[in-house]
Amino acid sequence: MPEITGGGAESTVAMPPAASLETAGSGIALAELWSDLDAEERLLHFQSLHPANAGECFIALSVASQAALILDLPPAERRLWLRLLPPDEAADVIQDAPDEARASLLDLLDSTARAEVSALLVYAEDEAGGKMSPRYARLRPEMTAAQAISYLRQQRDRQLELIYYVYVLDEGEHLLGVVSFRELFSAPADRVVSSVMKRNVVSVPEDLDQEAVAHELTRAGLLAVPVVDAEGRMKGIITADDVLDVVRQEATEDIQKIGGVEALDLPYFDTRLRTLVRKRAGWLSVLFLGQMLTETAMGAFREEITQAIVLALFVPLVISSGGNSGSQASTLMIRAMALGEVRLSDWWRVIQRELMSGLWLGAILGIIGVARIVAWEGLFGSYGDQYWRIALTVSISLLGVVTWGTLTGSMLPFALRRLGFDPASASAPFVATLSDVTGLVIYFTIAKAVLLGEL
Repeated sequence: MPEITGGGAESTVAMPPAASLETAGSGIALAELWSDLDAEERLLHFQSLHPANAGECFIALSVASQAALILDLPPAERRLWLRLLPPDEAADVIQDAPDEARASLLDLLDSTARAEVSALLVYAEDEAGGKMSPRYARLRPEMTAAQAISYLRQQRDRQLELIYYVYVLDEGEHLLGVVSFRELFSAPADRVVSSVMKRNVVSVPEDLDQEAVAHELTRAGLLAVPVVDAEGRMKGIITADDVLDVVRQEATEDIQKIGGVEALDLPYFDTRLRTLVRKRAGWLSVLFLGQMLTETAMGAFREEITQAIVLALFVPLVISSGGNSGSQASTLMIRAMALGEVRLSDWWRVIQRELMSGLWLGAILGIIGVARIVAWEGLFGSYGDQYWRIALTVSISLLGVVTWGTLTGSMLPFALRRLGFDPASASAPFVATLSDVTGLVIYFTIAKAVLLGEL
């Protein structure tokens, strides 16, 4: 597919969607251009593809796009494409469809797949049960290695999700152990599976949040992890590729929240303008109301500003430094919590580290601020005879504001997590606004003590 490349005269301009499709003619090309087309164009181009390329395109689409496409297709074609998906992905598509269409889509599946998908739809979309695949390789502990290999060959038509691990279950479907194909094939033919399997199996409960599942799978370094119910009965497996989707989804939501935007449920170009405005307007309104407190804080020091108008010159410099340091700290903590590097019990250690970090950062900015004031006084005579008092005020204020902003930014995610909220809600704009208000109070309080009566 044509791309935009840099390099002056050698640059080329991306072709319009229709031309690109005519030139490329592949399913991947259509999938990449999907968001640039309207519903009618999507259906037209999809139906014009060769069946193999159409399947390539369909698999590459997002769940939301797959659901929309299936509903746009004639009823006779819906069955073909829905049955192309494994049970866990079919469940995602049906779950993403409108409520009134779910039953009809479920009826398109054969009886076996319908039972598997119906079982998955019981779970919430973001739970381990909602992400698992019910198709996995399984054995009984009393089988010999030869019997196990023969049995697994017979299961090759079941479209198993993963064949590297084989799970050993008893008659009640309780998880007893796991054995790899390599261990199974290298074992003597008459050796029983129970003597080859590993009994200490990493598993996750069926109601565990998808982000926690991703952390567990990543921590254990496995290609798949079994999902069990409260009684230890195995329900399915979650594979590494499922986790990659979860990690990308969760990271996207966190980044959007950190930026002060409600998480988007669809890709950017697939999100309606009204929805995009609604998800951004809420936080902007809250931040605007918060910034009103900045005006209130400055009004409380109106007399001091009137007596020493030079104070107002450094307001943006000081409060923006506090907001920036707070945003840095909150972003670091949100990501560290998301990766499991920092827990709620670590709050005191974080305070100690961020206090020292804030003092050092404030001191560095304070030195830079003093150098700037001294240089401008020497070059332009901007601040008068008491310029050294102005420099002292700015440097001390930066030390206090940056330290306070750093502590506030680092502790806010802990407070939100403790209250049961998503730490990512401690968005950078929110932390900056909070730091602005408190930074003004710190700045003018120090200025009142150092400057007033001297200017």
